[in-house]
Amino acid sequence: MKRFQLGVNGWRLRTMRRILCWWSLALALFAGTSILAPGLANADDWGCQVLLCLSNPGGPEQYSACVPPIEKLWSALRHGDSFPTCDFGAGGSQGTFATNTFASGGYCREDLLYWGGPEQSELLCRATGAINGDIDNQLYAPVWWDVAGTGPTITEFYGAGSTQMPYDPSQSATLFMQQIGQHNSFSGRGQ
Repeated sequence: MKRFQLGVNGWRLRTMRRILCWWSLALALFAGTSILAPGLANADDWGCQVLLCLSNPGGPEQYSACVPPIEKLWSALRHGDSFPTCDFGAGGSQGTFATNTFASGGYCREDLLYWGGPEQSELLCRATGAINGDIDNQLYAPVWWDVAGTGPTITEFYGAGSTQMPYDPSQSATLFMQQIGQHNSFSGRGQ
């Protein structure tokens, strides 16, 4: 059993190293291209930077090169601006994109739901929104932003080697309510 566990952990470590190596290379190439060829910059470079940074399993601001474009994204989204786009060019990456969904009691992580509003009667979400990043049409790294106020994010990772299972944030309220009902039943309040 131990030998199998070490094999799985070794595989996960190798997979994460490959992802981080690819990520570092992609970021270095992108940054190098931006610095060496500023005259060739496209209007959508910011959108591509954002997409690249959001796809990082370690979080969108793990690397210093990602901080400025991601901070610009948070500011834009807080002001109601649209989510930036990235034109991958000829032969680009079909099925690779990110979209922002504003969070609410009906679209949230279950652990971010809480009762608020008048008389604590409204189900609310502690995040402002979720950016769902897809690679090859598969959910890859959702990022919940402005968690409990301006700034903090929670990054989920569903890529190769991930042990997290994707879930539907639109179903979290139902699960939350079921758990409250079960808690009340067990504590004798549901009678």
